[in-house]
Amino acid sequence: MKLFKDSIFWVEIAVADFDRAKKFYSTIYDYDMPDIMAGPNQMGFLPHDRDAGGIGAAIVKGADYTPANIGIKIVLNGGNDLGDVLDRVEKAGGKVIMPKKQVSPSFGCLGAFEDTEGNVIQLHSMK
Repeated sequence: MKLFKDSIFWVEIAVADFDRAKKFYSTIYDYDMPDIMAGPNQMGFLPHDRDAGGIGAAIVKGADYTPANIGIKIVLNGGNDLGDVLDRVEKAGGKVIMPKKQVSPSFGCLGAFEDTEGNVIQLHSMK
């Protein structure tokens, strides 16, 4: 099989209370989250540059979406320094699960938080 450029095409983060989750992610990323109704599902888009080939993610509220802190783990882009995003988590109503730590100089840093819906999400940045 030929290798793909990316192994991820899209990520959907299940939420129970859309307005609460939208406020949380808008606060930690310090931006105004755009949202739409996609059929019966309400979706809010996390920051990414789709036109430049960026891989995106959305929060989604719908009958087939249940927030969970077990199972598949998602690692979101933390920007230049994930500490900036992680520093806003608790003020936005979430909980820092793992403070920023360097994995290695070539891999960068990871941190993790629990969002307002109970999902555990990791962040990555090079510094």
